[in-house]
Amino acid sequence: MKLYRQLLFFLVGASLFLTSCGAGRSLRQAEQSYARGEYFDAARYYKQAYTRTSPKDRPQRGVLAYKQGDCYRRINYTLKARAAYMNAVRYRYPDTISHFYLAEMLRKNGEYAAATPYYENYLTYVQHLSDRRECKDSLAYIGLISCQLAQEWKKNPTRHIVKRVPILVSRRSDYSPMYAGGDADVLYFTSTRNEVKGSELNGITGMKSADIFHSKRNEKKQWQKPEPLASEVNSEFEEGACSFSADGKTMYFTRCRTLPNAPAYAEIYVSQRVGAEWGAPQKCAIMNDTLSSVAHPVLSPAGDYLYFVSDMPGGQGGLDLWRINVTRDGFGYVDNLGPDINTSGDEMFPTFAPDGTLYFSSNGHPGMGGLDIFRAIPDSLTERWRIENMRSPINSQSDDFGMTFEPGAPNRGFFSSNRGDARGWDHIFSFELPEVHHVLKGLVYDKEGDVLSDALVTLVGDDGTYLKINVKKDGTFMQELNPGCRYALLASCRGYLNDKEELLTENVNEDRRYELEFALASITRPVLIENIFYEFDRADLTSESTVALDELIQLLSDNPSVTIELAAHCDYKGNDDYNLHLSQRRAESVVRYLIKGGIDSERLAPKGYGEQQPKTVTKFTLKSAPFLKEGDVLTEEFIKNLPLEQQEICNAINRRTEFKVLRTTYAK
Repeated sequence: MKLYRQLLFFLVGASLFLTSCGAGRSLRQAEQSYARGEYFDAARYYKQAYTRTSPKDRPQRGVLAYKQGDCYRRINYTLKARAAYMNAVRYRYPDTISHFYLAEMLRKNGEYAAATPYYENYLTYVQHLSDRRECKDSLAYIGLISCQLAQEWKKNPTRHIVKRVPILVSRRSDYSPMYAGGDADVLYFTSTRNEVKGSELNGITGMKSADIFHSKRNEKKQWQKPEPLASEVNSEFEEGACSFSADGKTMYFTRCRTLPNAPAYAEIYVSQRVGAEWGAPQKCAIMNDTLSSVAHPVLSPAGDYLYFVSDMPGGQGGLDLWRINVTRDGFGYVDNLGPDINTSGDEMFPTFAPDGTLYFSSNGHPGMGGLDIFRAIPDSLTERWRIENMRSPINSQSDDFGMTFEPGAPNRGFFSSNRGDARGWDHIFSFELPEVHHVLKGLVYDKEGDVLSDALVTLVGDDGTYLKINVKKDGTFMQELNPGCRYALLASCRGYLNDKEELLTENVNEDRRYELEFALASITRPVLIENIFYEFDRADLTSESTVALDELIQLLSDNPSVTIELAAHCDYKGNDDYNLHLSQRRAESVVRYLIKGGIDSERLAPKGYGEQQPKTVTKFTLKSAPFLKEGDVLTEEFIKNLPLEQQEICNAINRRTEFKVLRTTYAK
């Protein structure tokens, strides 16, 4: 990436005149290298001229420091560029652009707080200048906004997992990974590692010229040592940023041919695969403009457009994303992707996700440092693009670019970044967005506490879900749900009333776990209604009873064919006739509440039993009275043989309200 950024453009600096012969010779060499776009060599000569200039000659030192910074910035030596621009500001370099570039280098090193005042200084200084500074002004405003956003994004990263891939890492630059069509077992990328064809160091970057390499996965899905393509695709020139057609048989790539006394311009080439080999590449006739660069080609998913990067006239400034339609006869018309995507900065490295979403890198939109990765989502209503920053950890304070998605796995892939490398060299990183799991764990049991292994749960969702789930032997079930959806669940089992629950899942891209329990009421035996309370020695219901009674209303509503007997019971204390009459009135109080709640009176039969039906201990009873045994009958005689404290517990158990199903055939 660093290589292409430097090869695409060059600036010819104004000559400086120094009195020192040594400094003058170094300066001449620096400017000659700079004119050819050989920034690595130029930086070395500018540094020599700087050190040979007296510290007392502050104006000359300021200019030479700025020139150094300009060269280091272009080859991504951000730490050296930062130091050089700092010297330029210290020696009062006359152009306030030095403050802007110093702020940019501070931001690329993650020094957001330190960068802010230099952006502000630059904007203050240029307020009175003409529109010739409009481009840098807009980027300075973007820089200020970015310093604020970057700190927030670092504190609140996305769920992406980013890792360096050791087998793909070398001691040189490796970048622009790309899969070929639908083959997920071969990864292509660009590298300046020692195995490249060119033997001489490039004056632009100080490294060997880049070639295209590939790595294959073995049967264990492990990536193997990368190898250069054994074809005419690689040459003594710079090759890189390749992409492929959907069938993997056509490769487009960038080549930068260099001439001894002229700058390098990037060009796009195409190669066809014949069998296992790539054929001789041919230059693509994108345009007739020989003074513009074209690079970073990628085919649209349908294969009808070739997207690329260029500095040709008619753009928004800097490097822009363009596209040209592909026909059977070659290429057609060229389109700029417009101001929603392109800015006064640089937009580069376009690529597409499996769903057709366009991804690219830019330093002209608010971002975290150098190039950030963005995605562009088209709006069919407005016919515009919505641009989203991928944020941390995909993006960093450094350059992040060249994203590719694994075929068949749209949530993972590779990209390149120079994060963590003081030399500014690029490396390949993997990324993965773990799937979001919203999981429901349920349990179905009867109200006496026994699990119901024969139960069935029907799940219906507003996302179109309709499932019938058989519970396991332990009465449990698990089901994955979608975020932000409303679900209705109905648990049913032979011999039991249905139970219905509703669930709204959170609309968040994070794992969530939900739990529901279905306590089914038996059709064949009485069912205790918990938490029903009456006024002392009266039949009036207390306010604490409404929750349980409302649940009973819902249960009867969910089971509209059921007719029940509502039974009230007392303990042995008091007169038998009085207890019988009191329990009858209490049963009638409950029935009145149910009728008021919308239940037909014909479905309800109140019955007071007084102390005639003492409770038989069940598993459920043991939860509140562990001193009892299952099957014990809480008669007056049995209770009086217990300690006083246990006697009161048993009397409270006998004072209960229950219902039992009389019929399941009721119909209005």
